[in-house]
Amino acid sequence: MKSSGVVVFLVCIMLSLSGLVDAGPQETYNAGELQIALEKLNVLGSVLYLAAHPDDENTSALAWLSKGRKYRTAYLSLTRGDGGQNLIGPEKGPEIGMIRTQELLAARRIDGAEQFFSRAKDFGYSKNPEETLAFWGHDEILADVVRVIRKFRPDIIISRFPPGSGGGHGHHTASASLAREAFDAAADPTRFPEQLQTLKPWQVKRLFWNSWRPGREAREKLMSADVGEYNQSLGMSYTELAALSRSMHKTQGFGAAGRRGERQEYFELIAGDAASNDIFEGIDTSWGRISASGDVAKKIASIIDSFDSSNPAASLPALLDLYDEMEKLGDNVWAEQKKKELLTVIRLSAGLWMETIAEDYSAAPGDTVPVRTTLVNRSGVEIRLESIDFASSQTDTTLNVLLANNTPRTVESQLTIPHDIPTSQPYWLGDNSTIGRFELIDSTMALLAENTPSLEANVTLNIAGRRINYRLPLLHRWTDRVKGELYRSFEIRPALTLDIDENVIIFPDGEAKDIRVTVKSHTTKASGEIRLAVQDGWKIEPESIPFSHESRYAEQQFVFTVTPPPGASLTELRAEATMNGRVYDRALVEIVHPHIRQQVYFPKSAVKAVRLDIEKRGRKIGYVVGAGDDIPQALSALSYDVQLIDDAALGNGGLSDFDAIVTGVRAFNTRDRLPHAHQSLMDYVKKGGTLVVQYNVTAGLLTDTYGPYPLTIGRERVTVENAPVTILAPDHQLMNFPNRLGPQDFEGWVQERGLYFPSKWDDHYETVIEANDPGESSKKSGILFARYGEGVFIYTGYSWFRQLPAGVPGAYRLFVNMLSAGDYDEK
Repeated sequence: MKSSGVVVFLVCIMLSLSGLVDAGPQETYNAGELQIALEKLNVLGSVLYLAAHPDDENTSALAWLSKGRKYRTAYLSLTRGDGGQNLIGPEKGPEIGMIRTQELLAARRIDGAEQFFSRAKDFGYSKNPEETLAFWGHDEILADVVRVIRKFRPDIIISRFPPGSGGGHGHHTASASLAREAFDAAADPTRFPEQLQTLKPWQVKRLFWNSWRPGREAREKLMSADVGEYNQSLGMSYTELAALSRSMHKTQGFGAAGRRGERQEYFELIAGDAASNDIFEGIDTSWGRISASGDVAKKIASIIDSFDSSNPAASLPALLDLYDEMEKLGDNVWAEQKKKELLTVIRLSAGLWMETIAEDYSAAPGDTVPVRTTLVNRSGVEIRLESIDFASSQTDTTLNVLLANNTPRTVESQLTIPHDIPTSQPYWLGDNSTIGRFELIDSTMALLAENTPSLEANVTLNIAGRRINYRLPLLHRWTDRVKGELYRSFEIRPALTLDIDENVIIFPDGEAKDIRVTVKSHTTKASGEIRLAVQDGWKIEPESIPFSHESRYAEQQFVFTVTPPPGASLTELRAEATMNGRVYDRALVEIVHPHIRQQVYFPKSAVKAVRLDIEKRGRKIGYVVGAGDDIPQALSALSYDVQLIDDAALGNGGLSDFDAIVTGVRAFNTRDRLPHAHQSLMDYVKKGGTLVVQYNVTAGLLTDTYGPYPLTIGRERVTVENAPVTILAPDHQLMNFPNRLGPQDFEGWVQERGLYFPSKWDDHYETVIEANDPGESSKKSGILFARYGEGVFIYTGYSWFRQLPAGVPGAYRLFVNMLSAGDYDEK
């Protein structure tokens, strides 16, 4: 389980006033952004945009609604994208879900919207909403949507996908149907009454579908808005801003160019009150919706009129007076929201810098951590620091000191980490999730985009006689020699983590293998014993090994010898450490990409061990990496010598040493050199080589020539992982050499059979197997086999990139048969 790269942080256009956790100190605005924040105080309208996945949202609409119309705007993505693919690295499953969560949060920091999720898992492509809702659990995910509506209280909801079957992907269509159901259910006190202990029913005024690009006739029946307007304060249009936001979806390859000029978005009313000119028509978005608001609106207008961008602190007396007025409004949803926004405006107008920094980036329960909290008052207004309170660690410092203008004030603390504090595990990644839904101890947590900070400082200030509280997340700061000042969230880690080198361990014969386990301490003076646990029939030597570490982050690697039982077998190896009577069984995964904040994850320290009945031919495999996958490691586990082929080797024809060459997933979408290397690859095949080309997607193809004969990539797929497979040619070499295959080899597959099967192919290609989803026609082109000269070319859309890392035995056997295809005549 590896990490790569060094984290860098996005320079934010504007902080979303959403309460989302930041991994850097509280951000600053320029004068234009502060002007928008002031104007937003006088707008009490809200919009919830709803769709199925990260990257489904319309960032142009979100930017226009949030920063143009200044409504409180949020995006509800039902899933975290855990079943999606990854253009920038090998992460899959929970890890890609974590990355795509952070990509959404990075996008929201740019376009100014907030972010919500439900418990639904992205389990891969679904062809209809019935299948989707069966996996998700209709009532459970509907309850999540209703909870978000009752909590957020949107005036309108906008669905990205249309009702009916127009959404394509079953997740898309399901999101539209859930939006329609939740529109009614959120207002019904008999629906999900358990939520009403803390929430109230809420009637949304209107539900819209954000229509695709409609024809001229259809436009006349829809409402429209120009989201391409230019914002003088931002110095860009909302569509330019949206491109920056959209480009955060890097795992999906959604880098976008900024649009300039008019851009119409269209909205079709699905439910609620009719409107003719504007989506908010007839909805009061002023302070008039709070009957006791008094002069609040006038005070805000006066502050806006007199605001001096060269001296924002001059507005502080009026802003503090406004805060007093809002305090009088009592327990009101809008009053509480606007107070949060006002606190940010007050802090920024005072030029107030606040941060609380841990000496180290992590600690284990029971450890003591040195912390420095620093404040700088960069205004002429009198500000006193009254106290700093770390409630979760029972540390409280009473100070009552004046913060002199532009003079840093630092307070040092020693925090003892509580023994019962939870680790910094993404809250949705528990151990009991189903294939379609995250199971949470507390379902109300599904409202959160990510974990709340492990530790926070509650800072009490007295600003010109008013007592005001700010909460600061505990961070770690360091200086990178290239990138400069960097931050990361402070992490609570288990005292010990255990990493096994491989994700899947393959035993292609009865021979024993050495398995390396790395024990890492996240506290000082750690000692105990480690062991590998496994089911009966597998032999582990030695039974246990002692370890001892003096310092935090010390690592020690231990070797266990694992001997498989006779015959095919599948088991799980579990690494465990015992220290002071407690068992530690978690691994450490750190996810680092430059466009997101560094993430940490503690899955169970366990790997699949697969004893295969398998034969193979050839030894040296060349691999052309595409969008990133774990197949090279999987082939290395079979004792192949796998070498990655770079662009230079592709172009110079130096391929003859390889027994087989494999192109990785989406290689023809991502490797610019491949179209120019076609002749070299075909010469390699013609002279007796074996070339296996894995799936590519139709969008962004760099060439339409992949093999010796024409074939056209389509969009057909088989999404049901246990869909029946029919062997079309039982006597074909791929079914018999060097491993004889049968129906049992297509059992136990994960997530899907395959994707983007060719839609057309030349008669030179032979089809070998076929499969289909229920109620659909058979798909025969998942494997296309052709002899060319003395060699073999194979195009395959089956999802080997999922099956091999998951340790699916039959997938290994068939893949080895493909790699061995060129040796068939030599058997």
